[in-house]
Amino acid sequence: MIIQTSGGPLRLAANLKWMYTELPFEARFDAAAAAGFTGVEFASPYELPAARVRELLDNAGLTQALINTPAGTAGSATVMGAAFVPGARAEFREGVERALEYADVLGNPIVHVMAGLRPVDAEPELAFATYVTNIEWAAAQAREAGVRIVLEAINKREQPAYGLASMETAAAVAAAVDPETVGVLFDVYHAQTDRGNVIERFERLAPLVGHVQIADNPGRGEPGTGEIAYERVLARIAASGYAGWVGCEYGPVGDTDEGLSWIERIAQ
Repeated sequence: MIIQTSGGPLRLAANLKWMYTELPFEARFDAAAAAGFTGVEFASPYELPAARVRELLDNAGLTQALINTPAGTAGSATVMGAAFVPGARAEFREGVERALEYADVLGNPIVHVMAGLRPVDAEPELAFATYVTNIEWAAAQAREAGVRIVLEAINKREQPAYGLASMETAAAVAAAVDPETVGVLFDVYHAQTDRGNVIERFERLAPLVGHVQIADNPGRGEPGTGEIAYERVLARIAASGYAGWVGCEYGPVGDTDEGLSWIERIAQ
């Protein structure tokens, strides 16, 4: 789905983990396509064989915009990723390899490498050094596969132990490792929840931004249900020349399709 903002066009992708939850997962592809979406994203395609996900995409005429690396099992140290966890190198590498295998089948150009929780018994310097080393390795694999990886910070209010809490830190790592292969996943919701100044921060990081996600704050509902001035935010993102996908990673406050009325309010 392409929308026209006052700053230019943007491509929206439906997040099928958050949207159309009133439907079984496999039915969400056709529902998104019927609403006008041409791209979708969701964190974990691994519950289905890659060939089945590709079939669902093709049948609905959709492009896969983003997947995440696999998360660990519930209650484990790697439940939100393994990159920050000293001693979890094998699990981290297996996860990256699996994500790249899925990306190849799905034709997916962007993989979010999850940072994971910083272990309470690990020295912060060691955990961060582990993270950088893991991202360097992941970047080499992604480069060979023709995929770009992105790094996302998660706000401390919701995940105080998440290893990557600052988009600026994510950008610094991306720039130091390989800015052509490693980028920033700029999540507007997390940026606003972190410390605001969304437009200024996006424009400063724009050369490194490889993917954008949106939701309003508070509540993480669709744009227009909270405090974020999305008409201005999306216009400035478009005006920056950003040409990637904008993932709708929000939980509709009601029916998903009815909630898409926010697009009409923003579109020019």
